Amino acid sequence: MRFTCEKALLQAAISTTSRAVSPKSSIPALEGILVEAGSQLRLTGYNLETGIRAVVPADVAEEGTLVLSARLFGEIIRKLPDDMVSFRSENYMVHIQCGMSQFHILGTDPEEFPELPSVDHQNALTISQAKLKAMIGQTLFAVSDNESRPIHTGSLFEVEGESLTVVSVDGYRLALRNEAIAEKEGADSFSFVVPGAALSEVEKICLDVDEPAVITLGARHVMFQVGPTMLVSRRLEGEFLAYRQAIPRNNTIHVTGDAKALLSSIDRVSLIISDKLKSPLRCVFDHNVLKISTKTAIGDAYDECPLDGDGGGLEIGFNNKYLMDALKAAPADRVRLELTSGVSPCVILPAEGEENFLYMVLPVRLKAGE
Repeated sequence: MRFTCEKALLQAAISTTSRAVSPKSSIPALEGILVEAGSQLRLTGYNLETGIRAVVPADVAEEGTLVLSARLFGEIIRKLPDDMVSFRSENYMVHIQCGMSQFHILGTDPEEFPELPSVDHQNALTISQAKLKAMIGQTLFAVSDNESRPIHTGSLFEVEGESLTVVSVDGYRLALRNEAIAEKEGADSFSFVVPGAALSEVEKICLDVDEPAVITLGARHVMFQVGPTMLVSRRLEGEFLAYRQAIPRNNTIHVTGDAKALLSSIDRVSLIISDKLKSPLRCVFDHNVLKISTKTAIGDAYDECPLDGDGGGLEIGFNNKYLMDALKAAPADRVRLELTSGVSPCVILPAEGEENFLYMVLPVRLKAGE
């Protein structure tokens, strides 16, 4: 195998594919990156759950395939000078040269590297990278880490007509984002669940550009094609929460406020809450104001935030982190909070325009002395 390519491009591809490499595996090849030089240069990382393949612009003089330690290969390329990298291998001995720097390292047999699953093309959709990145980033925080319900350790992708809805739930909160898609193939409506770990990588691969990202759905796997990078992940199987029935929409109290102002008030009051000193926020929705207070072993805190609307003095408790996560993710300057009672969820929506996001946070029981 012989090829030359730019150090920066090779480093970026190694960095991306390394995220799907197993740090420790019973199959040694899975701790490496598969390097394939053919009509193009391809790098692949795979941990048997998620696989990432990147194509690197390179001048391939001689074709070949081998596996290199992801950690060592990554470190060598990262520390080389910014120049063209010359790569040559004979049998499994690899010679890497850049400027005056030279390395000779041993590769391993590519036969031991498992093949990426092929995704049989059932349904597909195209959406801009920027939209997909935002949708994942604004819902991923609500993915469950409880393995007793594996289906909820991923996000639901639901395609209906010309729109895509992404939903995450963890038993305490729900995050939903909706956007129009550019095009689709296959059934008019379909849905699938992608593991949160894979979505975290998709979010990193996507750029804030209008270039397309193509999602292809197979029987057991889903493939994301983002520019020159491809990610394949297994699909999660099971019954996802019937989220539409779980969201109360006939709420009697509607108040609106500035998302950043609400976040700042909650953040200030949360200063005396820690992992060791947990305490719910006591929220009182009054006429045009939200009064927030909390009390822990080290003291108490109080703040007020202006709102538009009358909450009728409703008192309700919330986990501060869950409320802050939702407000941080909300892609709107002003939000509408819908409530009914001290034991029903709080629904957060855009104050104006179409409902392209919805967050729901379940209340926490307040004790009399808190």
